[in-house]
Amino acid sequence: MQIRYFLALCLLPQLVLADETETVAETSSQCIVEPPVKPYVPLYEGNSPEDLARIYISSDRSSAQMGKEATFTGDVNFSQGGRNIAADKAILNQESEELHANGNLVFQDDIFTVTADSLVAKMRSNSAILSGAQYWLTGQQIHGDADRLEITKENNLLLSGTNFTTCPGKDPDWLLEADRIKIDSTEEWGEIWDAKIKIAGVPVMYVPYMTIPVSDKRKSGFLFPTFSTSTTNGVEVATPYYWNIAPEYDLTFTPNYMSARGLYTKTEFRYLAGENQQGQLNFEYLADDDKLANSPDRYLYHWEHSGAINKNWRVLANYTEVSDNNYFNDLNSDVQRATDNQLNRIGEISYFEQNWDFSARVQDIKVLGEEEKPYQVMPQVTFNYRAPSYWHGLDFKLYSEATNFEHQDREYSAATRVHLEPSISYPIHGPAGSLTSEVKLLQTNYWQDVSEDPSDSELRDRVNRTLPEVRIHGQVNFERFTDYFDSQYRQTLEPQFQYLYVGYEDQSDIGIYDTALLQEDYNGLFRDRRFSGLDRIADANQFTLGLTTRLFNEQNHEVFKFSLGQIIYLEDSRVGINDINGTNDTFVQENTSNSAIAAELTTQLYADWFLSGSIQYDVKESENKKSEVTVDYRPGTNKLLQASYRYVPDLLNTNTNESVDIKQLGFRGAWPINDNLYLVGNWYYDLNESRAVETYTGFQYESCCWAVRLSYHYRIKTNYIDEDNPVQDTRELFESGIYLNFVIKGLGGSGPLGVSDMLDDGLFNYRKPLYLMN
Repeated sequence: MQIRYFLALCLLPQLVLADETETVAETSSQCIVEPPVKPYVPLYEGNSPEDLARIYISSDRSSAQMGKEATFTGDVNFSQGGRNIAADKAILNQESEELHANGNLVFQDDIFTVTADSLVAKMRSNSAILSGAQYWLTGQQIHGDADRLEITKENNLLLSGTNFTTCPGKDPDWLLEADRIKIDSTEEWGEIWDAKIKIAGVPVMYVPYMTIPVSDKRKSGFLFPTFSTSTTNGVEVATPYYWNIAPEYDLTFTPNYMSARGLYTKTEFRYLAGENQQGQLNFEYLADDDKLANSPDRYLYHWEHSGAINKNWRVLANYTEVSDNNYFNDLNSDVQRATDNQLNRIGEISYFEQNWDFSARVQDIKVLGEEEKPYQVMPQVTFNYRAPSYWHGLDFKLYSEATNFEHQDREYSAATRVHLEPSISYPIHGPAGSLTSEVKLLQTNYWQDVSEDPSDSELRDRVNRTLPEVRIHGQVNFERFTDYFDSQYRQTLEPQFQYLYVGYEDQSDIGIYDTALLQEDYNGLFRDRRFSGLDRIADANQFTLGLTTRLFNEQNHEVFKFSLGQIIYLEDSRVGINDINGTNDTFVQENTSNSAIAAELTTQLYADWFLSGSIQYDVKESENKKSEVTVDYRPGTNKLLQASYRYVPDLLNTNTNESVDIKQLGFRGAWPINDNLYLVGNWYYDLNESRAVETYTGFQYESCCWAVRLSYHYRIKTNYIDEDNPVQDTRELFESGIYLNFVIKGLGGSGPLGVSDMLDDGLFNYRKPLYLMN
């Protein structure tokens, strides 16, 4: 009889606010608000259904009349499963099927704790009312008061004369007061009527009706707005609206008003296609851009999709189109950064087995700001086969592809290329080193539809190219224990060498469809190719010598790494990008005995000081080909001071088609002023132009209850000449802006992402030196 009555007390809904799981993980322990009662410890152990259903009742004194009333007094505890009700006195009326409890009343379970003046539970309707209640969510910041807390027969929760906050203390920084709150335990949403938001005790907002999630389920509604001002866009106000269409679909619509340009709308639709596929659609639109003289309409549409059809088949799709070349430079798109100038459109389907794979793809690249358009891949089919240790330790591999190149402008040549690349290698690996010998045959056939352009006069309709390749690569690992500066280290010495031979064939009769020069860093010295793609395969007869040494401390952390290498040419290379009758017009170093020296260094100088750098230096010409150096001071979490310098000669300016040298000096810092306030800033200076190219300063204050970020940004703008929008005289060379982000925790999220987010908020992202750790 008592067991049936007690079940009604266990129907309190489990209140959990959406997205609070992440908030807890990021919240300092000092922000957690604990109820003024001891955590409930179950009186039993065991998780079987019988153990969870068993009821424990204890009290100092009890009396009962069969079929009428039972009274419990003095340290009363009703326990079942993980829930407990404690009170000074409880009366169970069997005739009316009601339970009355009062005196230091506490309800507890794994989710929340409630204290109240009194409790009345009605068994017939499975409902209960708690008066003068206070509640706390376990392990979270949310807590509040309620004059009346009712559990309905549908297991919903009704709070009258209530409030809640995430702030600790008796005088919270912010408080939401409401006449009534309803928590639907089935739908897991909360409805709030006549709500007032108070900050520092002052009402700042009245909301007659609003809804909030009380679980991790998604909920349609407005998200927190953002505000900013800049010289290019004026005052900006963005108010996103989230629409939870279905479990597998949702949509976010963001009207963004810019006083200098107009109304800019952004729509993002996300979807799930089964368990292993997902994608999204984006549409952005700005009608009649008031900032430009001819007031053009500006737009973007984007689609991406990826996933697995089954354990073997994979699909990938990505397509983006914009109205003009300067779209990303002027507008804050959700799809791409202003520093990206390529729109890569891809559709691909792949099949994978253990020893082989197959793929088919189409690809089109749109380069913003350049008149020349790259070739389209329509389509490309590849097949790879791998047979490791197929005979006496020999590995066999086969790479093959068939690619059709087309161009949007029909006056350009088109081509179909078939390439076969079988290889046999013999790898020997051991703790002391490795030696790999490899032989390849590079067989390529072209069928070219040659245009009437005079520059294509050297091209032939059909080309058959066969090149042999031999590559021998070896490395030796030496190791010793030593000490430097009174510290013990394990030092490695790793010399390596490579011999590379690639046969020569005149390739001036082949067009350039997907080929470009690869980066010439230390790792690039040991490649077997100088070009990406297959339209040019450079001949080679050369040795590469390299040396790497590392230091590991007693915790086995790498604290020093230095690499040095150079190519020794036995014969001059005769293949360049723009060959004319077999003569090389691209390279200089191939006509010398040695390549430029490539060196790289990463080291922990001392304690919290780190140094990284690289250089490519031409000894014969006494010329710096490329260099960069960075010094970091990182004494602790969110503490950073960095100075950097980089030099890149002969970098092509896509606007003027002229080569320029980049000489750039940079400083970056992040430092906490106290536990709640920290500063982030950076400054980059162009030594050639004698001007700053970016300045960023940001302050962020974050407490348990709210967070605010104020930042100033001044940076150079990339302005492309756009044939579709030729008016360029109104475009600023530099952009400056002030940005304000304000978040009330518990209402609008958990606040800005912190120092790492601010360090990435610029043209030059912070990059920590590789391999080295604090």
